[in-house]
Amino acid sequence: MLTQAPPRKAAERLAVDIRRMIIEMSGSPNGVHIGGSMSIADLLAVLYGEVLRQPADEGPPDDRDYLILSKGQACAALYAALAATGTISEAECASYAEQGSRLAGHPMKRLPGVEFSTGSLGHGLSLGLGVALAGRRYGHDKRAFVILGDGELQEGSNWEAAMAAAHHGADNLIAVVDRNSWQISGRTEDCMSLEPLTDKWAGFGWRVLTVDGHDHDQIRAAFNAPVEPGRPTAVIARTIKARGVPGLHDTKKSHSATLDEAARRLALAALAGERA
Repeated sequence: MLTQAPPRKAAERLAVDIRRMIIEMSGSPNGVHIGGSMSIADLLAVLYGEVLRQPADEGPPDDRDYLILSKGQACAALYAALAATGTISEAECASYAEQGSRLAGHPMKRLPGVEFSTGSLGHGLSLGLGVALAGRRYGHDKRAFVILGDGELQEGSNWEAAMAAAHHGADNLIAVVDRNSWQISGRTEDCMSLEPLTDKWAGFGWRVLTVDGHDHDQIRAAFNAPVEPGRPTAVIARTIKARGVPGLHDTKKSHSATLDEAARRLALAALAGERA
């Protein structure tokens, strides 16, 4: 029996907590990929607050959904989501990227709630496809959600997995593309154009849904949309890198940043103002 999802308001509360903890972790001397972490905060909030069934290794593997963070550099957002939902303690987030910490600069399988060690970009969709096909083979009611960076799509293995997923009719696979339009070298369209991105996924045989990646109603509707039998789903989430962080909002320098105490206070104040 699948667990009941929390109330709708859970996602709103989670989004605030996730963004707050990302900002707090950005004080680490090793820096946090604050841009790509903040851009997926709302996606993770809806997933963990309302959509995922028995996440974080809760219950038998046949009765839960899987979340794979392919863009592992955004692990600060995942750690924040796990802390906000009680899988790990919030206090542990203070150890981010320290020697001996379970919270490495990319998510490691040793941490509860991490399905696979990721961060070698381009591999997550293949892992998700494997989970989805295994679930179908053994008659399990499971879904695989894979969060991908848009710059990551320049890795050819993604399109091999996309082609295979459509061929095998993996309709329990959901690819979520964080379309914040930045990669480490600059704007994605300047480095290697991805558009028309919707047409690309559709051309591989996927159902494609485009949403505002910060609008919970749109995200919720996409994730809860009825399955289209025989077709995997791609959700293109239009997001803003380092959304709401003063000085880093939609900029290249937000890719990896260490915020000093004054910058963190400013960012937390901006978050509090947004909440108000």
